[in-house]
Amino acid sequence: MEIQKWTKHCIYAIPSCVADLNKKAYSPQTVSFGPYHYMKNHLVAMEEHKHRALVHFLRRCNGKPLELLIESMAKVEEDLKDSYKPFDDDRWKNKSHSFLKMMILDGCFTLEVLRFADSDDNGGDYADNDPVFSGHGRLHVMPYIRRDMLMLENQIPMAVLEILLEFDGNNNQDPEFLNKLILKFLCAHIPIHKSFGKCLHILDLFRKSLLQHEPTHPTIIPKQIIASTKLQQEDDELIIPSARELQESGIVFQPSKSHSLKDVSFDGAAGILRIPSIVVDDFTDTTSFNLIAFERMHVGAGNEVSSFVFFMDNIIDNEVDVVILKQKGIVQNALGSDKAVAKLFNSLSRDLAVAREGGLDIVQVSVCRYCKTPWNKWRADLIETYFRNPWAIVSLAAAIFLFALTVVQTMYTINPFNHDENSNPSPPPRPPFFPRLPRHHL
Repeated sequence: MEIQKWTKHCIYAIPSCVADLNKKAYSPQTVSFGPYHYMKNHLVAMEEHKHRALVHFLRRCNGKPLELLIESMAKVEEDLKDSYKPFDDDRWKNKSHSFLKMMILDGCFTLEVLRFADSDDNGGDYADNDPVFSGHGRLHVMPYIRRDMLMLENQIPMAVLEILLEFDGNNNQDPEFLNKLILKFLCAHIPIHKSFGKCLHILDLFRKSLLQHEPTHPTIIPKQIIASTKLQQEDDELIIPSARELQESGIVFQPSKSHSLKDVSFDGAAGILRIPSIVVDDFTDTTSFNLIAFERMHVGAGNEVSSFVFFMDNIIDNEVDVVILKQKGIVQNALGSDKAVAKLFNSLSRDLAVAREGGLDIVQVSVCRYCKTPWNKWRADLIETYFRNPWAIVSLAAAIFLFALTVVQTMYTINPFNHDENSNPSPPPRPPFFPRLPRHHL
């Protein structure tokens, strides 16, 4: 019974040891979905718009009564409650269908938001000056609803949306219709290339969309790199150098062909590290924290997002690394400050535990081995010592120039001796010796 109940858990309350690191990242600011933040003071204002969304939803259901919808939802009530861990059953026990009504309200509001985002007008039957479902709401309200939809504590089971679509009489035969509708609202710029099947909730679907591609290039480890290092994965091999140090070691950064966080590869023969292009904006920290929390809390979710965040934190130490990745088209900075981007990634991996497995671990080990080969390490040390700042370069150039002058002066000092020897020709040959005759012979 415990195993069956644990299998149903998919929406979790963030433990205080995690939430205290960044309290705002896990608490919705505009709208609540589900029981954890239901009727909180700063979120009550949106309840009025939820009821309006329910009215518009029922109008499209050909006069079907709300009681019939409650009966349909009651068939899975226990499964819906079991989706939450923990779930305070005493809060809803003595209230007639209050939990189901909350699920219906939140589900209808979610569907109306998705349909409105999918349309080019105001959704067909909303007023032009509607605070939420209008051009004004599309610009000023929808981005914050989107952010709150991606919080782990602010999820509703996907089964709620599926039941509402069935009650609506949606005869769309595409099994991915709901998934496509959600992803078009969350990340319209990311193309969908696969079927995601049954998902637990919106955050789970969004996570799967970020991981839909395998690496488009294989990780290549040259034999000389393998031979020059130990085959065992040492602890320090996971501490990959920063982007600046990697660049100085001869590694070239290139954006991957897809936006999948799994599409990270390293070509050790050419020294090319491929990383997917990512957009860093005001909501990146909130979304990343909740994706990491979901992987941390849900058994079997995987570790891919956490591993990618850990990888990016390693190669980004400061704003200089961000500038390098920006120039290569890997980081698109919508925050404005490169220092803020570096601080963001450094904070995301705090208290983060990452399993040493998967393709990204192979990439990190391969890159570290590449940097430890004698030639690449010597080149990195040379750049670190002599080319780190302009004054070091000037000093090195001056030293080389003085050394060249010393060599030239030495050559000219030695050369006059050879010149003197060449300027004094050898004495002419002595005439043949004739013996001198005595005078009396003359």
